[in-house]
Amino acid sequence: MSPGGFEPPPYPFHRLRDVEKLARAHEGGMVDCSVGTPCDPPPDFVLSAMASSGTERGYPESAGSGALRRAACAWMGRRFGVEIGIEGVSACVGTKEFVASVAQYLHLRDPGRDVLLYPAVSYPTYAMGAMLAGCRPVPVAPRDPDGSGLDLERIDPADAERALALWSNSPSNPTGGLDDLAAAAAWGRRHGVPVLSDECYSEFTWSGPARSILEHGTEGVLAVHSLSKRSNLAGARVGFYAGDPELVTYLTELRRHAGLMVPGPVQAGAVAALGDDRHVAEQRERYLERLAAMAAALGAAGCPVSLPEGSFYLWVPVPGSLGDGWALTEALARHAGLLVSPGEFYGPDGAGHVRVAVVQPMERLALAAARLAASGWSAAG
Repeated sequence: MSPGGFEPPPYPFHRLRDVEKLARAHEGGMVDCSVGTPCDPPPDFVLSAMASSGTERGYPESAGSGALRRAACAWMGRRFGVEIGIEGVSACVGTKEFVASVAQYLHLRDPGRDVLLYPAVSYPTYAMGAMLAGCRPVPVAPRDPDGSGLDLERIDPADAERALALWSNSPSNPTGGLDDLAAAAAWGRRHGVPVLSDECYSEFTWSGPARSILEHGTEGVLAVHSLSKRSNLAGARVGFYAGDPELVTYLTELRRHAGLMVPGPVQAGAVAALGDDRHVAEQRERYLERLAAMAAALGAAGCPVSLPEGSFYLWVPVPGSLGDGWALTEALARHAGLLVSPGEFYGPDGAGHVRVAVVQPMERLALAAARLAASGWSAAG
């Protein structure tokens, strides 16, 4: 590598390896709640659609098939009450890929803008996407004490002038909080900055109905959606972005040149998944049960935590006696065989929390809770 060249930082979850050893030492093994990987199966009819699509031979459409884009439009109509034409929808190879790559494409569109604004407590790929584009990631201070939301008034005017985009994430990973999407859209239009709204947990909104930035118009905004969480299809790598037709067309053309295509069989499965809401309702019930159970177990161990407004994460404040999120992460691994992620992974403002992803089956979560109770350990001392 040349002097001064970019050196990738350690992948956050690889830093948990030493703590993993503590969790794995328990009889019955580790209960892994560190990553939001779905453990429940996708619907059989989705797998059947993938297996029988007949689309394996030819190259798929980069923007997504007409059937996929129509299915996405129909789902957004049912879920959010918005009308989007297929010219305002395009597929992506899982939304993480989109999050990591969109900054470079927007920078090409307007080279004079080189700042990416993103939530200070958030999924680390927003900031990494800016770095991969050779741009400057600038965190936006949180609106709420737990790290949720965007305090738009605290954005430096100089950064706003150079911003190529503003990211919002609602429901938030990791906090589970809901953002003011109308305010984000209005701020973006006022400053001429595209607003990218990561809404991949929208189906798991517990406080009121699911929300989308598209309810406030499409001008200058994109909503990003994934089937990874709603349909347990994280391994299929399929999502879509929707909103401002000019932005969608521009990004689609660049992505076509880059060879970014969702495999045809996966697109067929996504059409089936987007057309069905029953399996999502069943998954919602599973996550609500798990959230309540883990919140009760942690509370009994001196780590009280409120249920989130959305998502399937518990954002657990670290009791003052422990210091920071790494200390609580180690304690839960040692006493319960439970692996969680320290809040530092989501930015310095998250260091006083840990994130618990309630993706494991109830019997595994119950095992961790029983170990914790049997250990007699309490963060309260």
